Amino acid sequence: MRKKLAWGLLILLLGTLIWYLFLKPNDYQVTFKTRAIPGTVNQAIKLWANGLVDSKLLNQTDLRHFSHQLRFNDSVHTYEWNVKPLNDSTSRVKVLVTDVENSLPNKITIPFSETDFEKRTKNTVKDLMETLKEHTESFKVTITGVDEIPSKYCAYISLKSTQKEKALKMMENYPILNSVLAKNNIALDGPPFIQIEDWNMQTDSIVFNFCYPIIKSDTLPQINGVQFQQVKNQKAIKSVFNGNYIISDRAWYAMVDFAKKNDMTIEQKPIEVFYSNPNMGGDELNWKAEVFMPLKE
Repeated sequence: MRKKLAWGLLILLLGTLIWYLFLKPNDYQVTFKTRAIPGTVNQAIKLWANGLVDSKLLNQTDLRHFSHQLRFNDSVHTYEWNVKPLNDSTSRVKVLVTDVENSLPNKITIPFSETDFEKRTKNTVKDLMETLKEHTESFKVTITGVDEIPSKYCAYISLKSTQKEKALKMMENYPILNSVLAKNNIALDGPPFIQIEDWNMQTDSIVFNFCYPIIKSDTLPQINGVQFQQVKNQKAIKSVFNGNYIISDRAWYAMVDFAKKNDMTIEQKPIEVFYSNPNMGGDELNWKAEVFMPLKE
């Protein structure tokens, strides 16, 4: 009986050792909590990774599961991110890290000493955690409930970009649209807004209209690159975003989560109305945008 037990324990030990050394998919794991929803965590990590010297996004299954490759001198590390929401404002992030070229030596030495790989991983994740904290403190999203997108007639330019380049595209086209309307004596009828036509959450790419509300006229001129349309009233989830307009898409993710939790069917084509002029500077938390996520009728 004792021999059987001993053999069983030995087989279990060998099996565990084989799994740890050869089958375990990562070398090191770090877990932390952050006061952010998964969409914000996803975008903030990508923004942080883009700021590193040598990094690239490897793949993304969904907002909560994606991975990066980071290069440190002659070492290549993969960071696999798993984000789990804990409540309406907090997520747990699990990071699985592997040194592509030195996985086996790391697994052998990590249980017995703090390796350079382990130190680097801890410092890298610590840097990310500090960046996440600063990021979440740089904006505010307040969901006010169900409202109505106001009907407006507008002049617009159709644009394509990534989410993080949205504000840059607006800045590039603001002088064009503004000068064209002024030159043709077209009267404005409210603050500028954008209307998302397509949002690819897998690639973070968008197609959108940069719009200026105008007084409708029967004699509007034909202007190269500028089109006109009527935006109709529509029921929508409404939120107020305060912060830099570069990251106003954080409100989109908050409203998608809000819709799921409240069994609302939405069209993922948000509209943002901008009430502040970034050229005036000031505290970005005082910048205001109203963001609408249309409800399907």
